[in-house]
This record gives sequence, C-alpha cells and structure tokens, in this order.
Amino acid sequence: MAKKRITSQDVADLAGVSRTTVSFVINDVKQYNISPETRKKVQEAIKELGYVPNASARALATRSAKAIGLIMNRSPQYILSDTFLPQIVGGLLSVVNQHQLSLLVEWVDAEQQVETYRKLIKAKHIDGMILLTPLLDDRGLKELESLEIPAVVMGELEDSNLSSVDIDNRLAAERAVQHLINLGHRKIACVTNANLAFSSAFQRLAGYQDALKDAGIEFDETLIRHADFDPQSGHDAMTSLLDQGKDFSAVFVASDNVAIGAVSAIKEHNLSVPEDLSMIGFDDLPWSKFIDPPLTTIHLPALQLAQNACFLLLEQIQDKDSIAKHLRLDFTLIDRKSTAPFGKQKQ
Repeated sequence: MAKKRITSQDVADLAGVSRTTVSFVINDVKQYNISPETRKKVQEAIKELGYVPNASARALATRSAKAIGLIMNRSPQYILSDTFLPQIVGGLLSVVNQHQLSLLVEWVDAEQQVETYRKLIKAKHIDGMILLTPLLDDRGLKELESLEIPAVVMGELEDSNLSSVDIDNRLAAERAVQHLINLGHRKIACVTNANLAFSSAFQRLAGYQDALKDAGIEFDETLIRHADFDPQSGHDAMTSLLDQGKDFSAVFVASDNVAIGAVSAIKEHNLSVPEDLSMIGFDDLPWSKFIDPPLTTIHLPALQLAQNACFLLLEQIQDKDSIAKHLRLDFTLIDRKSTAPFGKQKQ
C-alpha cells in the first residue's frame, strides 16, 4: 500500500497554525510579521513529519502579486472631485510601503462588480482588496464572501462576513444634529452625502432622524435632499431646498465636499452662514477649516481608517483562516464658525 504523502496542511495541523503561515515560513516571506516562536513550531513540525515541499507547489506559492487593491464603485467623475480620497490613499500607502507592497486603484461599475472582482482574482493582480463605500445591497461584496481572497470593507454593512473598518455613522450624524438642536434650532433640513443606496448615506440620514425624534421634533420629508458626493450636487440640493420656500434655520450636510456647494447656493440666494442658516458638515476634510465661514463638522479619522483597513487586510493575507473583525474608530465634533444660536440669527 502506497504511503500517504505529507502535505503542508499536515504541517499546519501539527504546528497549530494556518496553511498560509506554513507557506510563508517555508518560502521565507519577509514582509509579514511571523513571530520567531511560530517559525520554530512550523520548522519543528516539518522536521517531525519529514515534509518535503513539492517544487512546483512551492513555485506557485511564491507567485504573490505583492500588491493590494483599493476598489471603488463610484464614477471616475466623482473620483476626480473627491477630496476625501487622497487621505484614504495616503493612509494605505503609509502601510503598504512599509511592507514592500504596491497599491492598485480600480474603479468598478456597479453593474459589473462580480465579474470585475473575479477577473482581478483570476489574473493574480492583487493579493487582497479594500472596498470603499459599499452599497446597501452589494451583490459584489456578497460574492466576495464565497471567493478565496482576503477583503476588507471601509464602511459598514449588516450581515456581512467580511472584515470592516468604520466609525458609527448613525451616532455621529445624530450628534451633529443634536448640536444644532442644542443651539435652539427646531426646523432643520438635511442634505445627504449620496443617494440612500450607499450605506453611509442611509446611516447618516437615520442619525438625523434619531436626533429629531429624541428632541420631539416632527420629521418633515420635504426638508430632505440627496446629493451625490460632490460640490455640484450639494449646490443643486441646497438650491432646491431654498427655492421651495420652506422655512428652516439650519441644515445638516452629511459630507463636507457636498457642503462647499451648499454654501455657494446659499450665497447665491443672498443669504449667509451662519447669520441666516446654520450649517454642520461631516468628514472634516483638510479645507473645511479654511472656507468662509470655517465649517463646523464631524471629524472622521480618514488616515487612521485606511491604515487600520490595511493592517486587517495584511493579517488576512498572512492567515486566510483568520476570523472577520469589525473595527469602529472614534469621531469628534469640531465646533467652528458655521453654526450659531437660533436667537442670534437674523429674524
């Protein structure tokens, strides 16, 4: 009877590690932080079992792309106008450069997500991917859960088995609107950062509604407009709100990038911030403290979000059997000059 061939899985089982870790030790992959104790356990298991790596399998194992992908499902036009994205890219690069990896940035059409993910994986262009701003009903992400590639979501999705990094968008939006309520405002409009198919937009609108409900303020759907991430959409949304003639004294704009367009529309209507309308934003982009007036906003730690997403991904690449993790970072309300007490505004 032929003797059973010893495999890397046998080594992994004896050493109490993943098969991926065994592969990294055998191939002396340097960029992943495998402890000396773990290396020793793997080497002792190899010796005890008499394991000899298959030459062709070893060659295949070392054919790593040495790259991770940042995958976005927003349009190229949005990417060009986004001032949040450079912070994300900067945070990722600060990590991948330390690990001698490359960063591949890809735009994915919402209708072609599944096919694009499969092609990236099959072509071995990347070892893992970070997905930015997921949709609520994201077929591509659900497909990824069944594919053998490490993936981390920058955003929050219920019932997802993928690791994720985010802040509590709903609670942060609630705090933003509470700030306006604490200043005496009762008629508060809302401009979302995007349409409600995006999880962050849905969560931030929910936070706005939570704050109104807690304060006993009736929700008025006619004071809601949906933007599309960029300043032009913010301008259009605010113009629509002002043109309908509805009375409101404050507005929560769920994206600083959208807010800059909203401020422009307010000025075009011969109104001013905060004398006529108080405004609070979301994200705390680098320019938010330099516009006129400096924008009161929710600080979202973009650099730290990106770095943590990258660390989670590298951990999964090193150990594909690692369990999914969901990190929630802290946010901060930054009080500047775009909000004022209701009684001190023009009457």
